[in-house]
Amino acid sequence: MSSPLIQPTGKGLYCAAGDFYIDPWRPVSRAVITHAHADHARAGSEQYWAASPGLGLLRRRLGPRGVIHGVDYGVPVQFGPVAVSLHPAGHILGSAQIRVEYRGEVWVASGDYKRDADPTCAPFEPLACDTFITEATFALPVYRWPAVESVAADIHAWWQRNASERRTTMLFSYALGKAQRLLAALPAEHPGPIYLHGAVAPLTQDYRDAGVELPPTRMVSEAAKDEDYGSSLVIAPPSAAGSTWMRRFRKPVTGFASGWMRIRGNRRRRGHDRGFVISDHVDWPGLLQTIRDTGARQVLTTHGRADELVRYLNEQGLQARPLATLFGDDEDSD
Repeated sequence: MSSPLIQPTGKGLYCAAGDFYIDPWRPVSRAVITHAHADHARAGSEQYWAASPGLGLLRRRLGPRGVIHGVDYGVPVQFGPVAVSLHPAGHILGSAQIRVEYRGEVWVASGDYKRDADPTCAPFEPLACDTFITEATFALPVYRWPAVESVAADIHAWWQRNASERRTTMLFSYALGKAQRLLAALPAEHPGPIYLHGAVAPLTQDYRDAGVELPPTRMVSEAAKDEDYGSSLVIAPPSAAGSTWMRRFRKPVTGFASGWMRIRGNRRRRGHDRGFVISDHVDWPGLLQTIRDTGARQVLTTHGRADELVRYLNEQGLQARPLATLFGDDEDSD
């Protein structure tokens, strides 16, 4: 029996036929990267290949060491006898699925992905393959996403109400991807200025540098000490909640934007005034549709609800099994 084209090792997902790794979690000589989130793009490898639109984000994530090769979507790169091409995953700017072809067999590693429209990145591209490696972050029927437009309208109405009471609107979201998607989704007319936490601002500038249009923002760190934030929207990472950084805002009203807000218990546990359901990961209907679109005869599932998804797919007559990886699925990453 021949070895799988891609298999987990101590350093990451490895393709022996092409001698490269996909999103390795330890330093390697050749790494193909799906996107710039920290659990997928780790520093220390010698050479990286990644989709061109996300190179600015990747350079910020990896630091000065390591050679990074930008690859246009759909253009194959040869690693010996193996052809590798990157295709839009719709997750964040520059996110990619990795298509690997060797001797007529095709595997696709999805990385993280979503099917919903997102003006800050290229839309997901369905790919036919023999084996599909899929994330399973929200692989339960309860996870179904409302339309982004309705969520953005809710956030805007909430902000208007808070501004009328001269209370700062504090919206927590993941700094890379979610924050920029929220900015892009907001209606054009705002109740007041938009401020960004220092962890969000440079990543937002990377998006602008890549040509993504976003509304004007200011950095909190550049505001006057006696700044009046009464009508403002402030976007900050979840780690800022409850920190001393929050003391500059008087009586802020807080909200959290995440797919995890779909569950009432998560909303209660977070303790925010509002929870908004918006995710950069695929929901349950989108996940099943994607697996159908690939036509894969084998599905491998990673992180999140991997075991539950395998059980469901097996019950539907599909060949599926979990694939152990170190990719994350914590609440802050969505």
